[in-house]
Amino acid sequence: MNHNLTTLHPYPFAKMATLLANSTPAHNHSEIKLGIGEPKHEPPAFVLDVLRENLDKIGQYPTTNGLFELRQTIAHWLEKRFFLNHLDPHSQILPVMGTREAIFSLVQAVVDHPQTELSEATTNQPASTKPAQPPIIVMPNPFYQIYEGAAILAQATPYFMPCTIDNDFKGNYRAVPKDVWTRTQLLFVCSPNNPTGSVMTMDDWEYLLRLSDQYSFIIASDECYSELYFDSAPIGLLQACAALGRHDFKNCVVFHSLSKRSNLPGLRSGFVAGDANILQPYLQYRTYQGCAMPIPHQLASIAAWEDEKHVAHNRALYQEKFALWMSELGELLDLRMPEAGFYFWIKVPEQFKGDDEIFVKALYEQANIHALAGRYLSREVNGENPGQGYVRIALVASVDESREAISRIRKLLNA
Repeated sequence: MNHNLTTLHPYPFAKMATLLANSTPAHNHSEIKLGIGEPKHEPPAFVLDVLRENLDKIGQYPTTNGLFELRQTIAHWLEKRFFLNHLDPHSQILPVMGTREAIFSLVQAVVDHPQTELSEATTNQPASTKPAQPPIIVMPNPFYQIYEGAAILAQATPYFMPCTIDNDFKGNYRAVPKDVWTRTQLLFVCSPNNPTGSVMTMDDWEYLLRLSDQYSFIIASDECYSELYFDSAPIGLLQACAALGRHDFKNCVVFHSLSKRSNLPGLRSGFVAGDANILQPYLQYRTYQGCAMPIPHQLASIAAWEDEKHVAHNRALYQEKFALWMSELGELLDLRMPEAGFYFWIKVPEQFKGDDEIFVKALYEQANIHALAGRYLSREVNGENPGQGYVRIALVASVDESREAISRIRKLLNA
């Protein structure tokens, strides 16, 4: 077995299961799940209709690069949403079976392990080679756990960028040492961020693009929450590139998904888009390793990407729930409104000693509410864990369930 498997951390929900293994939920309350970011709003009926109408096509093998019609639809959506002049459906877009597998496989495809040559003059031995220092993948901390797992199994070194209230939960890239950037091959950005809800600005993107040019690393932007916003739509990486005249999107790729945008997590439908010089070799890699999206899923995806009405309705539902939580618990729980996404990143109240594990256990045992301890989404670096003392709550439950959750939490805090 690959020895690197032993260095993978248990997934956050496995850690939560261990934490609550000896706990009993409040027996007088029904269960309310706010821990997992699984959308609970109704999937668009017309998308399900397309899926059903094309089930007979399950007897056909799909191609790795997907239907041209799907890639063309995605190109049109990206051009309209992010103000892009043109995207080539043949070379700059690749449908994938959800962004989890795409994020993981992209890392395996792009990470390279160069060799450092030792000359005879310096060693008095015949010329030979030895491995250079492992490449680095920079990622936010806290973070979507696939970033780290992909890095470890590609034998790269994760570099964790603390995302704290002091840097608006976006990380301070100017504090990264030069010797880290010189070894960096890939930078993960999550905007809107999971779990903090922070959003990159044009200035943020411009700075990272300059770093990418200087140190020749790839920027991989996870934008799966891009359509869940409150006021103005978040600026994406490709949009920033286009605004700067970088129409080839050099060293830039983005990930998008229908899971959150369209409430279709089980469809496993997303895409990667950006630099053709990255995507074409990545396509070759995927012909060996990747998952090709079934044709019925592709046709259903076309219907979803072509429609914005259901997306606006979805946004409105989340906006209603955020407004409700802010109104009812904003002051009592010191809630910070995210810029986008569907998570609250909540600082643990002092009555729970600022301990995220104590707080999530209390929510479970006294209110039968599932939340996620922030420390399980982050790593300790130099004695500091930026997720410790925070709890992530996903506003995925219905409005009625949200009202009930608010009532239970208020009683817990006032006990």
